Amino acid sequence: MKADSNWFQAFFTGSIVDFWRVAMPPEATRAEADFFQMSLEAAPPARLLDVPCGDGRHALELARRGYRMTGVDISGEFLAAARESAARERLEVAWREADMRDLPWKGEFDGAYCGGSSFGFLGDQGDFEFFRAVAIVLKPGARFAVDGLKAAEVILPHFRERYEMEVGDMRFEAENRYDHETGWTENRYTVTRGSRAESRLARHRNYTYREITEMLERAGFEGIQGFGSLAAEPFRLGLPRLLLTARRKDAG
Repeated sequence: MKADSNWFQAFFTGSIVDFWRVAMPPEATRAEADFFQMSLEAAPPARLLDVPCGDGRHALELARRGYRMTGVDISGEFLAAARESAARERLEVAWREADMRDLPWKGEFDGAYCGGSSFGFLGDQGDFEFFRAVAIVLKPGARFAVDGLKAAEVILPHFRERYEMEVGDMRFEAENRYDHETGWTENRYTVTRGSRAESRLARHRNYTYREITEMLERAGFEGIQGFGSLAAEPFRLGLPRLLLTARRKDAG
């Protein structure tokens, strides 16, 4: 079980997309949007960036609250669902299909966030490039929030080689292998619906807390804070969730 280094380019299709679209209940989306709204310290109609945005669940929720939203994602299937939802609710959101590092703006956003455990796909250089790209699109002093970080301090105390869950008519199974020599977790995810099963390979880099904060600092951020819950509980070893917030430096 070993995923290709570019696994994320073709991962988010088919049953995987169907599962993730129903796995998170609306109340979870609203709670996460509350955290982003609080931590970004930008009132509507501020311009916010959601990257990667998936099917746009956070972007749509924040658009309902009056924010001017832009969502970027590599998955055409996720974005098709996002556009459909936005059109149905008559919400204006700018959607862009691109790699999460491909952000063509400079100093235009009042805040940005990365949700859904979407950091750690790209390797050491690629993940730094993502943070740097976000810093460039933000206005000086604007804030950035990252949720669901799969840091070593979060993953390893609770590591499970296998787990499964059911949502509606779908069963999700995960097989996980941690490689201590590389700091990566290799995953095989399988979604089964009726007699049909689809499997995908994935991998995530499990940085330490300090490695992530150093990367943010090198990318142009300061004032970094770590939280262990959406209620802004200070992070400590063993908590099952890690969220980081940071502020773009006024210069650089």
